[in-house]
Amino acid sequence: MKARFLWLFLGYGALGAGLLGVITPLLPTTPFLILAALAFARSAPALERRLLDHPRFGPAINRWRRHGAIERRAKLLSISAMAAALGISVLFGMGPNALMVQAVVIFGAAVFVLSRPSGPAASRKGDLCG
Repeated sequence: MKARFLWLFLGYGALGAGLLGVITPLLPTTPFLILAALAFARSAPALERRLLDHPRFGPAINRWRRHGAIERRAKLLSISAMAAALGISVLFGMGPNALMVQAVVIFGAAVFVLSRPSGPAASRKGDLCG
């Protein structure tokens, strides 16, 4: 019972963060919704089903679950947001050590995002984003 409550709490928290990402340019949406679906699968299957069946968010969650895939458009938006975040940090005069840490983390995240397939048909030659 206690574990179910914690999963439900995590699910709602992730859902809230994901919904904030819809209106906040630099906050990602999909990773939080994937986490919410995972948490709801362990606590509230009806809420998980609602996320999976959602016309806008469901396809990305299902693509991740089935293929570990991130669609090309989402990759481009993600990389753009990462670059923008680093650019904003530079503009605001963040210290060099903080910028270096941020750049290393962003680089690692970008490599991960770009290494994921774009979908089941992503094995075509010439698909630069996987």
